[in-house]
Amino acid sequence: MKNQDIHGAILAIMESMRLRGTSPGSLKNFETAYNVFEQYLSDNSITEIDESLCLEYIYAKTGQRFEHFECVISNNRVAYRMRPLLLLLRYLQDGQFLPDVRRTKPPFVCPACFKSDYEAFCEELNYRGYSKATIESNTQKVQLLIKFLVTQGVTSPSDITIRHIENYLRTLENKAVKYVGTFLYVFRNFFSFLYEQGYIADDLVPMLPKVRTPRNASIPYVWSKTDLQKLLCAIDRDDPKGKRDYAILLIAIRLGLRIGDIRSLKKSSIDWNRKTINLKMVKTSQPIELPLLKDIGWAIIDYLQNGRPATNSECLFVRHRAPFNAFGGRNSFNKELHRYILKAGLNMPGDQWHGMHSLRSTLAGNMLEIKSPLPIISEALGHQSVNTTSIYLKIDIEGLSKCALDPEEVFACENSL
Repeated sequence: MKNQDIHGAILAIMESMRLRGTSPGSLKNFETAYNVFEQYLSDNSITEIDESLCLEYIYAKTGQRFEHFECVISNNRVAYRMRPLLLLLRYLQDGQFLPDVRRTKPPFVCPACFKSDYEAFCEELNYRGYSKATIESNTQKVQLLIKFLVTQGVTSPSDITIRHIENYLRTLENKAVKYVGTFLYVFRNFFSFLYEQGYIADDLVPMLPKVRTPRNASIPYVWSKTDLQKLLCAIDRDDPKGKRDYAILLIAIRLGLRIGDIRSLKKSSIDWNRKTINLKMVKTSQPIELPLLKDIGWAIIDYLQNGRPATNSECLFVRHRAPFNAFGGRNSFNKELHRYILKAGLNMPGDQWHGMHSLRSTLAGNMLEIKSPLPIISEALGHQSVNTTSIYLKIDIEGLSKCALDPEEVFACENSL
């Protein structure tokens, strides 16, 4: 491939990216990457390129060697150089711009020795009616354990001992207790299934270590009305992305929707005639109808008319980077929230979590403050049980103070017995 052809391909790629609405920052990054690459070709009198040459270039610039481009790159400095070259190679090969080259994690390939056990467990999770998110959380933790067991020379489920599991848990020793507890919960589920179905001869569940993670140990963080106002005022509502973020945060603050439910909202979820928002909650798969409050309605209208990029996605809120798809299932929006916290100059407590879910806690706290009954709060938050909602009672300090016991009264009662 002649050098002029390479330069022409680069020009075609850059023009295609502009037409797709790629952000100026990304265009600048690509342009810089291509300029450096072309200079490298010129300095080394290279007139033809292929994958191996591009990988040698990556090694020369980053010190990291890769066998091919089809790999997951977690280092942004490396990805910054690899993605433009992958686009270039594809253009030179196919003669067209193929932009969707973000690397995705390769699917898990279960080792043959664990395959039947693992697949049976996955089927069991589906049979139990677990949500997609719960199944994914369970299977990912089991996958990590299986990968570890293979490195320990375990070639059969029947060879697994409590020592192997303890060794794996040691790899999590720097993680939060609650995080480790989620692994133990899944492992109890997994090994109980294997034992009951006869895949293993020994019941390992009683031998698993116990980690005490009280469900209601922490007090949910509640934002003050002043801080919420400062947060919303920090958003640039003249910017298309700001219009999106304002609507998302307003929905979280005013309606208490989980971010997973906000991500899943479709344009068809809005009933403009009845002024309602209708959806099936991701976590519980239960339908819920919420009021389309006036400020939320106008924020959504502003986004749809003046901010949302042209896209075929049915989702209400989409990414503002080409190709403008729906948010990924793991996008928590906490990064965006934190950016607005800093912009608003808010001093958040370091000992309490103040991510998107804290906005849900705040709605519960505000409803408690106006003496809303627990069943009403439960219905508003989409809880299936009032017991789930009761965790928010700890927010109502004034209400709890009324439940405090008078020590003298207690002692007097004891002495009378």
